[in-house]
Amino acid sequence: MTDESQGLKKVLKPIHLWAIGVGLVISGEYFGWNYGWGVAGTVGLLIATLLITVLYFTFIFSFTELTTAIPNAGGPFAYALQAFGPWGALIAGYATLIEFLFATPAIALALGSYLHFLYPAVPVLAASISAYILFTIINLLGIQEAAWFSLIMTLLAIVELLVFIGVVAPDFKLATFLHNPMPFGWGGVFAALPFAIWLYVCLEGIAMVAEEVRDEKNAIAKGYISALLTLTVLALAVMFCVGGIAEWEKLDHLDYPLPESIALVVGRDNPLTKAFASVGLFGLIASFHGIIISYSRQIFALARSGYLPGVLASVSKTRQVPYWALLLGGILGVLALCLLDTSKLVVLSTIGAVVVYIISMLALFTLRQSQPMMNRPFKAPFYPVFPALALLLAVVALAAMIYFYSGLSLLFFVGLMIVGGLFYASSLYRLKTSRRV
Repeated sequence: MTDESQGLKKVLKPIHLWAIGVGLVISGEYFGWNYGWGVAGTVGLLIATLLITVLYFTFIFSFTELTTAIPNAGGPFAYALQAFGPWGALIAGYATLIEFLFATPAIALALGSYLHFLYPAVPVLAASISAYILFTIINLLGIQEAAWFSLIMTLLAIVELLVFIGVVAPDFKLATFLHNPMPFGWGGVFAALPFAIWLYVCLEGIAMVAEEVRDEKNAIAKGYISALLTLTVLALAVMFCVGGIAEWEKLDHLDYPLPESIALVVGRDNPLTKAFASVGLFGLIASFHGIIISYSRQIFALARSGYLPGVLASVSKTRQVPYWALLLGGILGVLALCLLDTSKLVVLSTIGAVVVYIISMLALFTLRQSQPMMNRPFKAPFYPVFPALALLLAVVALAAMIYFYSGLSLLFFVGLMIVGGLFYASSLYRLKTSRRV
């Protein structure tokens, strides 16, 4: 494989990175987090969200050091490779793929549910699969076109969330928000952590397009930090507004809590309800589209480094996009949405995420010791406090998910052992072949 066939085009600017970052996550404000009410209540989920917000602030400010020092499409995989070698990279790459590959079908199911809310004759599953086909094709057109599409969708999604807040805020009642606030006590707070993580999950996906950024050192830092601030304000505002509209038991099981909230305020037959549900698709599309960009770059990076078949590192000559990686990710996503429901997809994705956060922070500490002279255009502020706090909170979140969602956690780690075994067998085969040569 020639270098030319494995090169990515450098066209992205800070505005694109902000759009990709917000776009990757913004669907988390539209659905998914509300499942946390079912295990924690409104106040329980709020406490979990505040803890996770601290995790993300400390993590992103620390993670940006790695992204700017090692701008590689592999993201955490590349950082772990430098810090821990092939096996550390394997864990990071696998966890990142789980995070992004399972987040995408969860969003696809929400897209299908929104369309079904608008047009009951449209089957949820058929609409979800159609979304995969459509947006994989859009990504095959090229990263610059895909990034501009992401920017437009993200701006529309933000405007819509602001309109939503403006419509429902006058009907907010504190007594409604405080109804049955912590029905499962402090245990519920820990059970709600994956749904709080869903409000921010995949933000680190900006790292997957680091090789396609102009002046990547400054642009990446600006993109990360501006995206995180935007998402924090929107997440907390939406959570408060929806929780103060109706008792949480009416909304904790839906893939479309926002249009349902609007319907409770102005009536299901009100044109505003239908209009909001239609425009609400923008937020889901922004995240769906952005995560497809990220998982395709992760598959590309793993294949380029020999962890996956080399054909997956192929880049189209005209558009310079990893087309086989895009197609494989789409196939795996369709299988996942056919086999698992939304809440299970959310939990699996967030398990992958916290494993990524743990190994990334360990890589940061390791590289500070082993490569002190590495060029670091952006350094983690308040080192070592910020990365240590991020690491601690990520470990707590992982422990909570293993305890409360043991079956899904077992599935995650069994998958890791299978992938590790295949990698080990492949390594032995390559070693024997090289010796014969």
